[in-house]
Amino acid sequence: MPARIRRDDEVLVIAGKDRGKTGKVLRVDPSKQRVYVEGLNIIKRHQRARPGTMEQGGVIEREGPIHLSNVALLDPKDQRPTRVGVVVEDGERRRVARRSGSKF
Repeated sequence: MPARIRRDDEVLVIAGKDRGKTGKVLRVDPSKQRVYVEGLNIIKRHQRARPGTMEQGGVIEREGPIHLSNVALLDPKDQRPTRVGVVVEDGERRRVARRSGSKF
């Protein structure tokens, strides 16, 4: 089943430690059913310095994955969580918000 959430969508986290927060989707991993949301589910990664490549060492903070079932797409009309439907117009598939019917 294809993911109904895409990059640059605004989503609301509905479960987990960041429940209630919103953010923009940075990337989607459809094979693992995960999304990476800007500024949410921050993980700390200890990284060794690499002298030849000028990479800094230390503790790197970055976004971790969140399962698709734990995020809800925000309706562009009223910024409330909504489900996503697909309609076909002129032979083209378009995503629509079930709450208001507005297009993404």
